[in-house]
Amino acid sequence: MTPPPPLGRPRRKGGPAFDPALDDAALATARDALARGRWAAARDLLAGTGDDWDRRGHRLVVLAEGAGSAARAREWQLAEPGSPDASALLACAAVRRAVAGGESPDTARAACLAAARLAPADPSPWLAVLVLAHRTGTDDERARAFDQVRARHRDHHHAHHLMAACLAERQRGDRDDPLHEVYDFASWAAEQAPADSPLAVLPVVAHAERYRVLARAGLEPRDPARSGHWTGRRARQVMKAAFDWWLEWDVDDGTAHPRRKIDLNYLAHAKLHEGRPAETAALLTRIGPHATPAPWSYPDRDPRKAFQAACRATFGAA
Repeated sequence: MTPPPPLGRPRRKGGPAFDPALDDAALATARDALARGRWAAARDLLAGTGDDWDRRGHRLVVLAEGAGSAARAREWQLAEPGSPDASALLACAAVRRAVAGGESPDTARAACLAAARLAPADPSPWLAVLVLAHRTGTDDERARAFDQVRARHRDHHHAHHLMAACLAERQRGDRDDPLHEVYDFASWAAEQAPADSPLAVLPVVAHAERYRVLARAGLEPRDPARSGHWTGRRARQVMKAAFDWWLEWDVDDGTAHPRRKIDLNYLAHAKLHEGRPAETAALLTRIGPHATPAPWSYPDRDPRKAFQAACRATFGAA
């Protein structure tokens, strides 16, 4: 299990590899301690996360990635029977193992449901069910898991990104359809979200996810610069709406501003292939050396390097 949206995407050899913990130093510390067999730091981290559901989901996903995370979670359960945090970590670790083929999906799902019973308000066990259903379940199972997450946290970013990926993968053999259900889903979610929600960029996420599926099926070039997927009136409207949203909220008042939560890497990529490299360069300058530190960003891509490479392919210069 990895933060969205790179689920199922292999890292390029020789490319940049960022820590899945991103800029969450406390998470990185707890994860490293867990790998050494010490679960107390993970317990303190999750207790301090409280009901920040997006952050909790990300932290659980990263903590569960270690090979020994399931064993550490069981030790934690023995020491603190009934701990919802230990149960949630075990559920996420079980899903990670099931996705990798090292555990039965039924066993992983049972662990998720056990965690959900201990913490009825927590969407994280249902997020784990959604991750599992994405790899091993049916369309109905994915939809039910997503509904359970959304019932507990309506604007859960990881779940929305993951559901967009699930929907984009339907009809793999078809050419791109402007009426594809992933676009409808993304538009609906963006309309339902609060005005300051990063889900405003979900239509761009849907556009990128659909391109990923088409490229994997050989229906679009692997190089986006050679694809028409990012061109055309509809694509321009989607990119413009998302970019305008970002500009509207682009202020720096020293607070945890909503623009820090948006997946700016999508916007940078989109603006470039819309034929507007100057805006892309300005956007990347504001992003900094990496994409947004939020858990739903691309942790395994450096947008500056991607921009430079795409500029060379598209315009002949960086």
